[in-house]
Amino acid sequence: MTVAKPASLTLEEFLELPETKPASEYIDGAILQKPVPKTRHSGLQGINPQ
Repeated sequence: MTVAKPASLTLEEFLELPETKPASEYIDGAILQKPVPKTRHSGLQGINPQ
């Protein structure tokens, strides 16, 4: 049995795609959804270091 490898995208192709929710990230030619932060970490998102 032969398994087809999914086509990978270039970075330029990925950047042309519309934004998604939850956000997606580009890793080694593949698009992966970013994991939703847990409650413990989500409190840190509002901090703006200067």
